[in-house]
Amino acid sequence: MDCDGCERRVRNSVIHIKGVKSVDVNRKLSKVTVTGNIEPNRVLNRVKSTGKRAEFWPYVPFNVVSYPYVAQAYDKKAPSGYVKNAPQAYAGPTDGPHEKYTQIFSDDNPNASCSIM
Repeated sequence: MDCDGCERRVRNSVIHIKGVKSVDVNRKLSKVTVTGNIEPNRVLNRVKSTGKRAEFWPYVPFNVVSYPYVAQAYDKKAPSGYVKNAPQAYAGPTDGPHEKYTQIFSDDNPNASCSIM
């Protein structure tokens, strides 16, 4: 977005969707932030209908991720204070060996994996 007309066109297309509470347009970052109780794909399609290129914002603040400097998350094109929203950047309970250890032992057959006495 490079002019007031583009900004106004995008803002007006999104503000009239049922469930939208606020629309914030940042022309410098070419970013539109929509808050409310709405479907994200519906907003994306509405912005695309204005003729503008639209995609979900690929960056998150670096302080919400556990490992912001891994290869998948760090991006030189990202604005200051942001990293790429990569699944590897989040440390969750599915990362690591916790999942694997719980599947080794079975209550149905206690001798299946346990051969050391």
